[in-house]
Amino acid sequence: MNSPIKYLYKGGSGEIVVKRSRFLATLTPVASEEEASAFIEAQKKLYWDARHNCQATVIGDNAEFTRCSDDGEPPHTAGRPMLDILLHEEIRNVCVVVTRYFGGILLGTGGLVRAYQDAVTEGLKNCVIAQKQRAVPVTVRTDYTGIGRIQHRTAEAGYPSLSVDYTDIVTAVWLVPAEECDAFRAAVHDATQGRAEVSFGDSVWYSSVDGGPVTLI
Repeated sequence: MNSPIKYLYKGGSGEIVVKRSRFLATLTPVASEEEASAFIEAQKKLYWDARHNCQATVIGDNAEFTRCSDDGEPPHTAGRPMLDILLHEEIRNVCVVVTRYFGGILLGTGGLVRAYQDAVTEGLKNCVIAQKQRAVPVTVRTDYTGIGRIQHRTAEAGYPSLSVDYTDIVTAVWLVPAEECDAFRAAVHDATQGRAEVSFGDSVWYSSVDGGPVTLI
């Protein structure tokens, strides 16, 4: 089964305090370098009195665009560790700014790395992550007896349902991974003793949030 691609659906923020220094992480969805730059500048203006506003950005299904900045912190103690968290979590189309208000106590290189990473992790807890993946819309036309058996199997397999139309027959559409279409056709045939009609559409991208409503992309 093709692996889902995770991306930031709804941004959020989180804060930690380490030895009196405040680290405030703010994350937002972005689809372009320009959107990321605008967000970073807005955060800098909002927190103009902070010592640092460090950043990390990941854009593209395969992380084609990445960028990070230590914004005055020692090299590789802020931006890159923040970026590493986003890449490790495999989250795409995201920009995070971690704002630091210095508390008067030096944290050292290792302490800074942990603080900036922990701040991003805390911010992610308050975000909504969506998933998108490819699948084939499969239409099944069957009688009222057969639909119950098919729905039971699709629920077990976790196939998203797009629609169910009840007339003199039942017409239902599910999203099925391409590599599972042949097995699904066979399962429908077995469940209805060959009475159901099955047809396949073109592969599409779809998105779901926390297993909720499905949106075609």
